[in-house]
Amino acid sequence: MSERYRKSEELHLRALKTIPLGSQTFSKSRTQYPFGVSPYFITRGEGSRVWDADGNEYIDCINALASVTLGYNDRDVVEAVRAQLDSGTIFSLPHPLEIEVAEKIVEMVPCADRVRFGKNGSDATSGAIRVARAYTGRDRVAVCGYHGWQDWYIGSTTRNQGVPAAVSELTHPFTYNDIESLRRLLTQYPEGFAAVILEPVNVVAPADGFLQEVQRLAHEHGALLVFDETITGFRFANGGAQEYFDVIPDLATFGKGLANGYPLSALAGKAEYMRLLEDVFFSFTFGGDTLSLAAALATLNKLTREPVVQTLWQRGEKLSNGLDRLITEHQASHIIQLGGLPVWSFVLFKDAGTYLSSEIKTLFLQEMFARGILTIGTHNISYALTDQDIDKILAAYSEVIPILRDAVRSENLREALRCDPLVPLFKVR
Repeated sequence: MSERYRKSEELHLRALKTIPLGSQTFSKSRTQYPFGVSPYFITRGEGSRVWDADGNEYIDCINALASVTLGYNDRDVVEAVRAQLDSGTIFSLPHPLEIEVAEKIVEMVPCADRVRFGKNGSDATSGAIRVARAYTGRDRVAVCGYHGWQDWYIGSTTRNQGVPAAVSELTHPFTYNDIESLRRLLTQYPEGFAAVILEPVNVVAPADGFLQEVQRLAHEHGALLVFDETITGFRFANGGAQEYFDVIPDLATFGKGLANGYPLSALAGKAEYMRLLEDVFFSFTFGGDTLSLAAALATLNKLTREPVVQTLWQRGEKLSNGLDRLITEHQASHIIQLGGLPVWSFVLFKDAGTYLSSEIKTLFLQEMFARGILTIGTHNISYALTDQDIDKILAAYSEVIPILRDAVRSENLREALRCDPLVPLFKVR
């Protein structure tokens, strides 16, 4: 047991006795954090910082899997939640906050005529697929990206245990920026697809005309276009990636940045499709919980009142440009590269020398955690991140990149690891 992470590891071993994997979320578990060199429990957050169970302080580049956009313990959000707490959290009838937040989303998001709430991104994406199937009378779905844990999506990945084959067979992955891969699917099953769903952007930017052609093809084949904006929503622009790229989907889903970490998601779209939710079953006891709605209203008001998104871009560009410079300076482009766009960027690891990318990433995490940077290889920029924080992140990169380069060059990477290397979580089927 390591001294730096002793309490975290003790808590992890205790958790394993009652919680499968020791975590509620795969992405917060030892599948992503190598045992022996990682923190496992966070006890407090403030602004851009978090503290683990051992009291170690980190600049957080993960921000609760991109759900904390403003920063931890944001004053405006906290005050709104505290004020609402005095009045109650859930009632026997809807609360006016449901209307206020829905109206704010309609005001901000181009495709939104109507809005319904869930708790997780998976709720919203599954609702979108159900609406698309009801509207078109079709069953098949074309997918690109990650869209949650529900059967209709996860059955298309290698994490498909427990998913009926009949369900898995209705979901068909296509490749981002490869329009022909989508065209082949839609042509293979004429009048078979209810929806084309994708994250409008992820580790690479859309090629010129790609999103527009996806929209054209979907409509040409009678399918609805769904943008999964669980992460990109309220991050790339106040109206999401659809506003940033000027491609307006039929339906869109939102989640992580909607309420600055409070559990709330939204399915939004054009009235023609959303009216089906008067009959299509999409219903949650806690969909209208007032604490999350109060947090969402405070978050959305702050987005429209302050230069939040502009600041995310500015901070992200400083970090991305600095990292690109360090990769070049240390001659490490054969090992790592930067992906994504500044507000949501990725450190991408490559197989290099005799080592797999997962082994190189493990050493990267080991060394970044030790330097007080919490990362899983993404930069989920928050409004609370300061220029000084970015300087510290880049200072850590300036030390860690040469360590990776030299470990690959000298073929002593496994000796440098104080843990077992990670194994990829899942792959698209």
